[in-house]
Amino acid sequence: MKFANTGFPWFNKLMKNSGFNVRDKLIEKYLVKDHPKNQSKSTNINVLLNRVKTEKRNESMKKLYFSAVASTGLVLFGLLIF
Repeated sequence: MKFANTGFPWFNKLMKNSGFNVRDKLIEKYLVKDHPKNQSKSTNINVLLNRVKTEKRNESMKKLYFSAVASTGLVLFGLLIF
């Protein structure tokens, strides 16, 4: 007795006709697609500098939060012990 044949035959028909073909999706990944190989890539230095600034800011905020949580935990632990 197969699981797919039990229960809901309307669901089996719906899934068969849903248009989603796994085999086609898997084959599509391995097909060679023609892309122009001589495209020049340009990078805006301002975008990169802004990204570095925001990453530094986020890292410093994470350090600040960690320090605040660690010091609060230490104070609470000290109050519980003494």
